[in-house]
Amino acid sequence: MLDINYIRKNAERVKEFSEQKGYKVDVDSTLKTDAERREILGELETLQAERNKLAEETKRTKGRPSEANIARGKELKVRIGELEDELKNIEQRLSSLLKAIPNVPWSDVPVGSSEDENTVAEIVGEATKTGKNHYEIGTEKGWIDKERAAKVAGARFAYLKGDLVKLEMTIIQFVIDTLTSESKMTEIIASAGLTGKVNERPFVPVLPPLMIKTDMYDAMDRLEPREDRYKIEAEELWLQGSAEHVLGSMYAGEILEEKDLPLRMLGFATSFRQEAGTYGKDMEGIFRVHQFDKLEMESLTTPEDGFNEHLLLVAIQKYLIEQLKMPYRVLLKCTFDIGKPNARGVDMEVWLPGQGKYRETHTADYMTDYQARRLKTRVRRANGKVELVHTNDATAFALGRTMIAIVENYQTPDGHVTIPEVLRNYMGGVEQI
Repeated sequence: MLDINYIRKNAERVKEFSEQKGYKVDVDSTLKTDAERREILGELETLQAERNKLAEETKRTKGRPSEANIARGKELKVRIGELEDELKNIEQRLSSLLKAIPNVPWSDVPVGSSEDENTVAEIVGEATKTGKNHYEIGTEKGWIDKERAAKVAGARFAYLKGDLVKLEMTIIQFVIDTLTSESKMTEIIASAGLTGKVNERPFVPVLPPLMIKTDMYDAMDRLEPREDRYKIEAEELWLQGSAEHVLGSMYAGEILEEKDLPLRMLGFATSFRQEAGTYGKDMEGIFRVHQFDKLEMESLTTPEDGFNEHLLLVAIQKYLIEQLKMPYRVLLKCTFDIGKPNARGVDMEVWLPGQGKYRETHTADYMTDYQARRLKTRVRRANGKVELVHTNDATAFALGRTMIAIVENYQTPDGHVTIPEVLRNYMGGVEQI
């Protein structure tokens, strides 16, 4: 959530960008509640100081306190108890109001009222015009079985089999090898013009829990929309919807040392979403299913390094897609589409010949200190000062959609799929499947 000091100084700006992001917030009530809280705190401080003074007086005289002091002490105890109860209630109310206010958009985020107003920043490669879709190919090859999955788990699940499973494992290993290599990180940083602006430290691979507590999900500000999440019955536990949900919350309540930042994690997780309200072509094949595998990057940095880290994650995404030699485009998301905790968002869409359109395969989100404030994840600077970290997350590969893109872009006229050259060593030298 936002710093209350920022809201006090920028009330009209907060109203403006909240509306631009599509959120109805009550900034005036937030400030009024904040003022009430400060008034109570002031009275509490005064009364507690008086109580301490009475205690010191009794201690100094080494005798029994006077009847007047005893009576005043009782009054102070009652009133302080009342104020503490009031403070607890008002802090809960203030917290709810603050949680409703979205993050401040970065200066270059285009203002827009729908995803149609996202800006195309770059188009790479030439989009082919025709081809079978992945489900046709996958069914013919025996790689995708949705009928038996529906029998076992219900609609919008799938069994993946054979060479498609090998391809997924291949992609995973390729990404791990790339992002855990300092030399590869140096190469990507140099190609993006970020030399001297970001650290070359590689990523640490992480297999995280696939479940997350309600309070951690809420602190990440990724619990909503709840209708898109799966809750464990009778438990305050949810199936995570993406690896960054359980990576970003990993260091909640901790103080990290500046020398250990940036802290970069590469998480693999089988993720779950109800995908409420979707229909039509998106439900065909494995493009939009309830269960899917993803490789996600999560990074914690100092405040001054946060934005360049965001640019690095975007550069990594471009590098990974380009290594697979697939046509794609980069979108700078508008205010409406970047999401509540995000200050800036970039999407990448790979061309899918089977759909005849670009479809999202990657997203990169920069949250500044918005998540860290609720998570209470901080950094101790070299000078001893403690402050909130900045958080970034970004897709390395959404594995299902990446395989869709490979199958459709690398299909051959005789019904096979050519393996991208960079992956062939991981496939034991196999060139086609």
